[in-house]
Amino acid sequence: MSWTSLCELGELTEGEGTYVEIGGFQLAVFLSEGKVHVMDNTCPHAGGSLAGGHVENGCAVCPVHQWCFGLEDGLLSGSKGFAVRVYPTRLMPRDGKQTLVQAELPIY
Repeated sequence: MSWTSLCELGELTEGEGTYVEIGGFQLAVFLSEGKVHVMDNTCPHAGGSLAGGHVENGCAVCPVHQWCFGLEDGLLSGSKGFAVRVYPTRLMPRDGKQTLVQAELPIY
């Protein structure tokens, strides 16, 4: 695993998804109640882009069929059969610059 910079905190909008592609990963980054969450971007149901969705009740809502995945655990609300991978995150303050959003991603 390796900490990877994804974007600057100022690029995120509370309650909305942001798409980031880096190092072969397609990720959905969410800012919810001041906390950053990172998960795989592709919904396992119909392949929708989770980054195109929004946050509701602690879940990332897929814009295709409104499936809700927990920001903390990636589990589909109300079902144990579907999940998306979530990644540990951290904020990296920088002197005189925007804070970086980082995720711990596997190294291949």
